[in-house]
Amino acid sequence: NRSFTADQARRALEKGEIRPLDQVLAAARAAVPGDVEALKLERESGKWRYELKVLTPSGQRREVEIDAHTLSILKDGKDD
Repeated sequence: NRSFTADQARRALEKGEIRPLDQVLAAARAAVPGDVEALKLERESGKWRYELKVLTPSGQRREVEIDAHTLSILKDGKDD
């Protein structure tokens, strides 16, 4: 796993490799309603993904991983 800079993320967006952040946030909120507390863009095995930390209305912290290109939910679980 490796995190990326804003410039690297912008280039990936321009190439169409990742989706705009507003779309990523909408997909995350649809999967896990709540407030996004943290967001990280990573590339693993050649695929871009976002890792988000979400605080739900009930006070649970959840970690959501989203494919940065397709917006599919890769992981949706409690953050231990």
